[in-house]
Amino acid sequence: MELFNPNSNIDFMRWRKVSLTLAVMLMVVAGALIFARGLNYGLDFTGGTLVEVSYERAIDVGEVRAALTAGGYDKAVVQTYGGSNEFAIRLPNEEPDEGGEASDRAADKLAVNVLGALKAQRDDAKVQRSSFVGPQIGEELREDGLWAALFVIVGISVYLWVRFEWRFAVAAMAAETHDALLTVGIFALTGREFDLPALAAVLSVVGYSINDKIVVFDRVREIFRSSRRGEPAEILNRSINSTMSRTIMTGVTTALAVGALYVFGGPALEGFGLIMLIGIFIGILSSIFFANPVLLLLGVSKQDLMPVTKDDPELERRP
Repeated sequence: MELFNPNSNIDFMRWRKVSLTLAVMLMVVAGALIFARGLNYGLDFTGGTLVEVSYERAIDVGEVRAALTAGGYDKAVVQTYGGSNEFAIRLPNEEPDEGGEASDRAADKLAVNVLGALKAQRDDAKVQRSSFVGPQIGEELREDGLWAALFVIVGISVYLWVRFEWRFAVAAMAAETHDALLTVGIFALTGREFDLPALAAVLSVVGYSINDKIVVFDRVREIFRSSRRGEPAEILNRSINSTMSRTIMTGVTTALAVGALYVFGGPALEGFGLIMLIGIFIGILSSIFFANPVLLLLGVSKQDLMPVTKDDPELERRP
């Protein structure tokens, strides 16, 4: 089924100067927001107290969250583990980090208060253990997350360099940086909590976005090689038009899946679903209005993509 006529001839490259200018401006704004306002890091990155509780009978995670909210712990992050009656509860520290035994005592005190809030709803709640997680752990997670994102982008670019040509690698790296920066910038603008699931979503956005770009790049190479004539801008337009249905259908179906996570996944998956939804939309636009214009700007041509044969005079002249 074709949602978009593959033989259409929309001149996307006609808007390349406007789209590239707008994309660069948005990247600058997003970077400034992240630098100036920062991100609202969740407990995964800022540290806090971990309280593990269990019930004698099964209980829904929503009821546990409701009990904590009623007790004044509306910022608690609740996750199940081991079964439907065991939960890990992470809360921000009510007292400053003093280290050592003082931090452990603060964690124990907070665990007692949490247990009181839970028992107000169900009397069979009990604390298994409590522990303090210092902010230095969160700092390490932030650094590791940044390195992970850079590793993914660079690794994908190296792959594209080997599979296609260096111009494709540069265009992909620029586009993936654009997608990740704008996605995180929206979180800085709105002040929504940024936690480990959100970081995982950013990495997933990079992977999803590059998949669409590879499809377009592959069509660019195919049309360049099969066409006897045609300007690079014309070839890029034909490539985008011919893959538009696939781009739209993949984007819509993926958005439906992650949209369900956002709506029904609860607080634990809400950030993941929202970032994926934002990233899918940004990734589709960047494939059309950023990655391919950058490729054209770098001077991609038919000669760069033709396979080298043994009779190729260029090959014979090489040492």
